[in-house]
Amino acid sequence: MKKKVLMAGMTALLSLSLIACQSGNSTKVDSKGGKDADGKQTLHVAALESAYGKDMWTKIADAYEEANPKINVELTVDKNLEEVISPNMKAGNYPDVVLLATGRKLALTETLIKDKALEDITDVFDQNVYGEDVKVKDKLVPGFTETLATNPYNDGKTYMAPMFYSPTGLFYNAALFKEKGWEVPKTWDEMWALGDKAKAEGISLFTYPTTGYFDAFFYSLLLEVGGPDFYNKAMRYEDGIWESSEATKAFEIVGKLAKYTEPATVANANDKDYTKNQQLILDNKALFMPNGTWVVGEMKDAPRADGFEWGMTSLPALEDGGDRYAFTFFEQMWIPSQAKNKDAAKDFLTFVYSEKAASIFAESGAIQPIEGISSKLSGDNQLFYSIYDNGAKAGMGGFAATDAVEGISMADTLFRTIDSIVSGDKTVKEWQKAVEKTSDQLRPALK
Repeated sequence: MKKKVLMAGMTALLSLSLIACQSGNSTKVDSKGGKDADGKQTLHVAALESAYGKDMWTKIADAYEEANPKINVELTVDKNLEEVISPNMKAGNYPDVVLLATGRKLALTETLIKDKALEDITDVFDQNVYGEDVKVKDKLVPGFTETLATNPYNDGKTYMAPMFYSPTGLFYNAALFKEKGWEVPKTWDEMWALGDKAKAEGISLFTYPTTGYFDAFFYSLLLEVGGPDFYNKAMRYEDGIWESSEATKAFEIVGKLAKYTEPATVANANDKDYTKNQQLILDNKALFMPNGTWVVGEMKDAPRADGFEWGMTSLPALEDGGDRYAFTFFEQMWIPSQAKNKDAAKDFLTFVYSEKAASIFAESGAIQPIEGISSKLSGDNQLFYSIYDNGAKAGMGGFAATDAVEGISMADTLFRTIDSIVSGDKTVKEWQKAVEKTSDQLRPALK
């Protein structure tokens, strides 16, 4: 399950680091430290040790030193990275480049964002990848550097580089579709038609583990109904945005989907029983559920229908040829504005997108948003990470940060209410009105 932080209302600022690792003993890679007698420049790299492990960072440091003999990499990798680097930062000793995503409990990255303490790295994406004849921006999947997650000030500049990501979408049993001769819906009209067809055979169209999984789903839907500009306005609580025709369309789609949802879903949509809803897909009792790539490992030992085969698709489009989105959570890499070796740090940032670096990361399961990377993967990962190679657009970036407003939570109002929509306890209109009210209350608290 996506950890409880998602259930508690953390939204798109959540990153794979939350999913991958939040606990365990602190580990530090031995520092290569200092400056060589021959005058090599020392580059201080700090990275969170997540479920991918620390060895990949040692390999990255070695590979970069080999590619750039003028540099010595001093590497710090720790499961509690904030606790390791924060004291030094307070003393004025900053790492040169840091892999630490937003969404973590200590919120170090958010603090630096609030303090305008991140270096503008827009120029990095116009540079060639270190050792390669291609610009960084030309290697990345489109959209990853155009969201509030990488451009937190909405000023047209990029302050955080997108790194390891996990796409989300609608998961299903591909073998069942083959058996029935059904096509995966490309539009919402096709989705409703399939829902009627499946219902006639005693199969529900939809289920969800818990309402927390509607974050990525609803973000993708907002992008489909209104595009990136509309989406960013919604994420910044623009007045009236949730009452617009675009937003109304999104609410109505979820309201209709509620009527196609498997009847036991709401009863099991909690931290204890959510796997019962996921099991509905494995048992061919429901066709689709929103989820992330972690669900495969989570359900690896669960019983399943004969021949079961994971499938994953983006949300259906509003109309033929319309945009389809699959939201993704990703980690970020950045340079503190007080780093002493900014130019060297930017060179290193270009290197992490090189073929050499991408291969090292991928060996540990850390996948970057590099176009065509799915061809280097195998099994389920190849299926999941090819979603953007097959026409889906990547949705990213969530609600803008606000100061706390007592008793007010957009996540609770927008996502948790869906249980009440499915059960019939609230109407779609009531839900929409409540979201607009919450948006109004959060707007003055924008940071």
